Amino acid sequence: MTSPALSEIESRLPSLTREEQLWLVERLARDLRRKWTSKPTDNQLVAMSNDPDIQSELRRMAEEFAVTEADGLEAV
Repeated sequence: MTSPALSEIESRLPSLTREEQLWLVERLARDLRRKWTSKPTDNQLVAMSNDPDIQSELRRMAEEFAVTEADGLEAV
């Protein structure tokens, strides 16, 4: 399902020049690279560790892997 914003962008693409379309693609690629390659700062990690939802998910994961941890193999 496409959002209204994406539908609007798609409908306007044909009216853009080739240079404008290329600029848009490059801008999207740059923003995606920056978002996916940036590392969290210490402040972000502290905020995440204090987040109740993240704490709950970590507890759920620990419970899920408790059986595996009890298999008698040493931790590395």
